[in-house]
Amino acid sequence: MRATHHEYIILGGGPSGIQLGYYLQRDGRDYLILEAGDRPGTFFRTYPRHGKLISINKVHTGTDDPELRLRHDWNSLLTDDYSLLFRDYSQEFFPSSDSLLRYLSDYVNQFNIQICFNTRVTRVERTADGFRLTDDAGQQVTCDRLVVATGVSQPYIPEIPGIELCEQYDSVSVDPNDFVNQRVLIVGKGNSAFETADNLIATAAIIHLVSPYPIDFAWKTHYVGDLRAVNNNILDTYQLKSQNAILDAETMQICRQADGRLAVTFRYKHAEGEVEQLVYDRVICCTGFRFDCSIFDDSSRPELTIFDRFPNLTCEWESTNQPGMYFIGTLMQMRDYKKTTSGFIHGFRYNVQAFSNLLSQKYHDVDWPYVTLPLEATRLCEHFLSRVNGSSALWQQQSFLGDVCVVQPDGSVRYYEGMPIAYLQKHFVDEDKRCFVLTLEFGTMAHDEDPFKVNRIRRDNVAKAAASTFLHPAIREYEFGAKVSEHHIIEDLDAVWQEEEHVVPLNHYLEQRIRSTENRVAWE
Repeated sequence: MRATHHEYIILGGGPSGIQLGYYLQRDGRDYLILEAGDRPGTFFRTYPRHGKLISINKVHTGTDDPELRLRHDWNSLLTDDYSLLFRDYSQEFFPSSDSLLRYLSDYVNQFNIQICFNTRVTRVERTADGFRLTDDAGQQVTCDRLVVATGVSQPYIPEIPGIELCEQYDSVSVDPNDFVNQRVLIVGKGNSAFETADNLIATAAIIHLVSPYPIDFAWKTHYVGDLRAVNNNILDTYQLKSQNAILDAETMQICRQADGRLAVTFRYKHAEGEVEQLVYDRVICCTGFRFDCSIFDDSSRPELTIFDRFPNLTCEWESTNQPGMYFIGTLMQMRDYKKTTSGFIHGFRYNVQAFSNLLSQKYHDVDWPYVTLPLEATRLCEHFLSRVNGSSALWQQQSFLGDVCVVQPDGSVRYYEGMPIAYLQKHFVDEDKRCFVLTLEFGTMAHDEDPFKVNRIRRDNVAKAAASTFLHPAIREYEFGAKVSEHHIIEDLDAVWQEEEHVVPLNHYLEQRIRSTENRVAWE
């Protein structure tokens, strides 16, 4: 390790750790990243097991605007000048994890990120002034504030009697020839489960996938961690009667028989709760990952939540029970679990950008960046539309990050970009500020509705804009801690809001609300 004390220690040199390192380096902060591996992104040396990322890399987007390109580039990290983009490392739509590893290493080198490799932290303790970390060589370093960026590094093992008889996703063979003519059960119905199944379709005799709940498809939920089309080939073989099957059932017990095979007892969620026992040659556990808190002693152990898979966090991504301990990267998804993209690079890179602004404001007396605009309908209308037409942060982190336009006593507004909604709620709305909040968001859809058979609204029927199903802009006005008005801009096929049906209603709404605000200010 280097110097024995730093203001910030970042634990983990994956994408989020080095993304924060970029901002701390830019701002001249005293920080150090500790990474257990010999290069950044150690997790991606093992996962995904078959080496193909499900984060898209759409190189050809029809635009030269670097900010808009980031909407379809899910692997690049942020820089102030849009330099060093992942598109220069791979042209594949679903790139290899090796390409990401090369990219992360070059990012660290180009921006002089301060990182100490081959440093495996084995103990974290709270001190009177912060935290003390000890590595496996016995070296120690202390910090004022600890930022944990270790991801979900441990397999999540459900409490099923006999689960220890299963092979695990992180170690099971990826050679399909090892499964020739075998009956295989995969416990889990997420992307790791379907990735594993897809690899075995040609060789296994029968493949079953089981979990208590039906499949959630990403193209329906808009959550990119749900089942992605790139992994779901086995669904055809199930519905077209080719031996494989998807089971909605509780796995009650796994037992080894005298012949070495595994007998698995299920209770179906349908079929009137029927209990059945089936026999398999192999059972593979693909039930996802969890946060590993084993290095934290009693004085520093963070509170966990969501089946103990994630640290419990405030709206500032700070531990609920460990002041000064923050969590970034995929661990940030605790705040928007299974709702948006905080669990993935293309989501948490914007969270980390916001987090760096939060740190600067909280600890370094630097205001969150803002621009000053007149409280004038035309100017605000132009600015709102430029943001929804150009921002990648609002696009990727729909309904989670938003812009807030805060009315000032002098009749101007301060416009802040890319704040977590819960954070701006606490610091502006709950503080009785007059403000407008801009987000991009999906409309609601019935749980059983087919997303490919949605009866959409006519583009000129702006009175029903709030019923838009697809991604669209929404503006909400708050006064004295309460929402007082709301305006939706009707969805657009190309997601470009610049036509009359977008501009005129928004301008009219703002004129009405500004006039209302001015009248109240004059009366007061």
